[in-house]
Amino acid sequence: MPPIISDPALSVPISGGLGIIDHFSAHQRFDASAPNDARMFDYALGGKDNYLADREAAEQVQEALPTSLAAVLENRRFMRRAVRHLLDAGVRQFLDLGCGLPGRGNVHDLVHAADPSATVVYVDNCPVIVNHYQALLSSSSVAAAFDADVRHPRDVLTHPTTTTLIDFDRPVGIVMTSLLHHIADEDDPTGLVKTFVSAVPPGSHVVLSHYNPDGRPAEDRAVAAAFATSFGIPMAERSAAAIEALFGDLVLLEPGLVEAPLWRPDRPYREPTGWLLAGVGRKV
Repeated sequence: MPPIISDPALSVPISGGLGIIDHFSAHQRFDASAPNDARMFDYALGGKDNYLADREAAEQVQEALPTSLAAVLENRRFMRRAVRHLLDAGVRQFLDLGCGLPGRGNVHDLVHAADPSATVVYVDNCPVIVNHYQALLSSSSVAAAFDADVRHPRDVLTHPTTTTLIDFDRPVGIVMTSLLHHIADEDDPTGLVKTFVSAVPPGSHVVLSHYNPDGRPAEDRAVAAAFATSFGIPMAERSAAAIEALFGDLVLLEPGLVEAPLWRPDRPYREPTGWLLAGVGRKV
């Protein structure tokens, strides 16, 4: 099957080993017999890091909800624009939480193109994803990845990789794209963000995107919820107000919390189709 969605600037060549996805993702442990959101989007974009269960699931989603898979592309584009803005603002340290499989246009690629000495830490609790990054970054002294559950932020903040590469006296860019909708309310996503933000100084930023199908027909929303349940992928459907509340006391940069393609677009974009809201908050 050809890629369901594609962007030449982001996808990998067919001979490449890593597909480009942006973890729409619940950080599941490796299980080739069950669909995994990261591998599903890898397949949708023409990658090779996927299995039969992922391919079948991606095709089911594509057939039932064609516009939903485009959200992964717009999410990656949003992340790239946001990271470039942070670089322009002088941020030189980045913590990418729930990073997902690497491909072209990773955070460290953008960051090191601007400043080779800037530091990047990737965190995911999928060992396959972490192994990919560790192999990719094996010769780097300024970027690294480790396995941890972001629902336990203190474990992330005190990990030796974090404390070696991140100076908490200088601004940090915290990337949480397509992550928090996989954190249930009982795990306190607002408190989770607050804990990370409390560890960084003023001038730090949070880059956040979140599932929000408010503009979609009720039938589409029901189908999406059914897929999430059947695939075992937790997906919290939060209102725009609830998503904005995740930023806490951070100051939302213009244009605020908007559909991902509308956040400071730098190229022609698809008509917004719902599914994903995005924004960047600054600590003052």
